[in-house]
Amino acid sequence: MTALKASPTRRVLAAVALAAGATLVLSACGAGQISQTATQVAAINGNQATSGDIALRNVHVVYPNSEEYSIEPGGNAALAFTAANLSESKTDRLKDIKTDFAGSVKIDKKDGTLEIKPQAALGAGNPDVTVPEQAPEHVSLIDVTLEDIREGVRPGLTFPVIFTFENAGDIVVQVPVDAGPLVERHESDKSPDVAEGHH
Repeated sequence: MTALKASPTRRVLAAVALAAGATLVLSACGAGQISQTATQVAAINGNQATSGDIALRNVHVVYPNSEEYSIEPGGNAALAFTAANLSESKTDRLKDIKTDFAGSVKIDKKDGTLEIKPQAALGAGNPDVTVPEQAPEHVSLIDVTLEDIREGVRPGLTFPVIFTFENAGDIVVQVPVDAGPLVERHESDKSPDVAEGHH
């Protein structure tokens, strides 16, 4: 029997089989591919890490905005971060912060505490920037200063900082340095003449 003499039922079944085959072939085209948005993160300055119930978010060195701070070797730099306690029942506590890229790390509790209650957070730096999206309602603020910083604490570079918590233990974060609002323009003989404008 030729295709022209096939019954209407057989023609419908053949069309359905062809459509199903085409669907399988086309759906396989995307198999194993990673979507562009799968690895996107929020547009924030800092890095992040999670260990146990502690989620460190937006960890970065704040670009100096006063004479008190400097990112030159031997200067002091402010460290910003949010440490959120994701536990529903257990309190944790920040015990220490260390890095080989500073002579010492000074933690000023202000009038607060280094304890992080369940579903609460500890923040250093600008709380409007450092509080994560799943922000706990209570954020205790402290100041953290990297004193006598070493060479290598520069915008565009990262350096390791170890956060030690009572329950979560040590969390190592590669900390970037904020580039600040203004970046110096470096002129060379290859730089376009600003007066020429864009055409």
